[in-house]
Amino acid sequence: MTQNKILLVDDEPAFRELASRWLANQDYHVKTAGGLDEARSALVSFDADLVLLDLSMPPHFDPQVTLEALGDFSGRPVIIITGHADRDLALKAIELGAWDFIAKPIDPDMLAVVVRRAITKTTLEKEVAHLKENRQQIEGAAAYIGQSIGAQKIRALIERIAPTDVRVLVTGPSGTGKEVISRTLHDLSHRAAQAFVSVHCGAIPAELLESELFGYMKGAFTGAEKDKEGLLSLADGGTLFLDEIGEMPLPMQVKLLRVLQEGTFYPVGGRTQKQIDIRVVSATNADLLEKVKEGSFREDLYYRIKGVNIETQALAERLEDVPVLLQAFLSRLQMSQDKHLQLSGEALQWFRHQTWPGNVRELKNALESVASICPSGSLTMEDIVLLFPQTPEFPNKTQDDIESFEGTLEERVQALEIQMIQAALQKTADNRTQAAKKLGLSRQGLIKKIERYGV
Repeated sequence: MTQNKILLVDDEPAFRELASRWLANQDYHVKTAGGLDEARSALVSFDADLVLLDLSMPPHFDPQVTLEALGDFSGRPVIIITGHADRDLALKAIELGAWDFIAKPIDPDMLAVVVRRAITKTTLEKEVAHLKENRQQIEGAAAYIGQSIGAQKIRALIERIAPTDVRVLVTGPSGTGKEVISRTLHDLSHRAAQAFVSVHCGAIPAELLESELFGYMKGAFTGAEKDKEGLLSLADGGTLFLDEIGEMPLPMQVKLLRVLQEGTFYPVGGRTQKQIDIRVVSATNADLLEKVKEGSFREDLYYRIKGVNIETQALAERLEDVPVLLQAFLSRLQMSQDKHLQLSGEALQWFRHQTWPGNVRELKNALESVASICPSGSLTMEDIVLLFPQTPEFPNKTQDDIESFEGTLEERVQALEIQMIQAALQKTADNRTQAAKKLGLSRQGLIKKIERYGV
């Protein structure tokens, strides 16, 4: 077990020796210092978990000087050692960030209790922060859902570039998760505590886009009755997401290029230059190189925003991800609706074999629509046909007609496995142990397949 380290700062050698012995008996690693300068030097090589600091220190013996030095120990709990007459100053030290205070003459048992409480709290705070960071990384990395090779590659790339400030261009068809990727890049970066500002470059009229991005000064134009901060200022320190950047007007492209080159801009009607620190992530479903050839997109801007290119796939190109996506969306719906939801085997097959021209967005909306009219927790073909009457009921696949099932070998095997699992569960009244025996599987093996296929 690692020893906790304590830095004891006091000008009395006898007290330092005595208190060091007390703390060493409590299994702490103690280093001492006779003054503030010595304490600062000690912290360079001694990473203390806690500081015990006398309020009256040489050379000035002025408690106010000691209080001003509390910031030098930031990140560590500081316990003030004081005399009884200095109680008000000790309380002021706590207001300034000290953890606690203890008065001389010091009771060794009281000292042990105060030190233990401070170190325990600090240790717990570090563990919670570590768990939050790990959770954020896990949830962030999993935000782009899928088990296909393409989805795995995108997640791996996100994890590698998220901690950097490299500019990213996310390309691909509409509805394939470009904004999800952009938000994930922000959430996993050192900018996560700052703003993620999204701008749809095609949704804001060209004549308003500049003032929206850069902000404006009072009197800059008719109706500008007071100063207004722009989206660039709001994103300072964080991430600016330029959605559908291919639709940005050419005049605005020139001004954006200057921002990316110099990190500065002028508000509309302003004469004072503003400096910003932002990470830019852009997205488009257009072929920007083709737009460059046409003259509707600046080549220099294209290479400025394209630090790393992440290209998403149409859902039709990764249909093996449909069950995983459905399960993720169902889990979110269950949390929001506070009820258990599941897809019947036929319903799952129907979802798997649609073309989904609207990609993941269309899949999600279709599932939410079906769930909204589902009277029970099980989403069936009856619910689907109510909303999509033009779609014939997806037939069950039997061993006789499985060869006529269109799809890859893996999809055919999965379809057959789903059909056999459903049949075994029906025959055993959902007794998973008995169903597993019928299928020649272990119970855990059956459960894994049920979860995998969303049966």
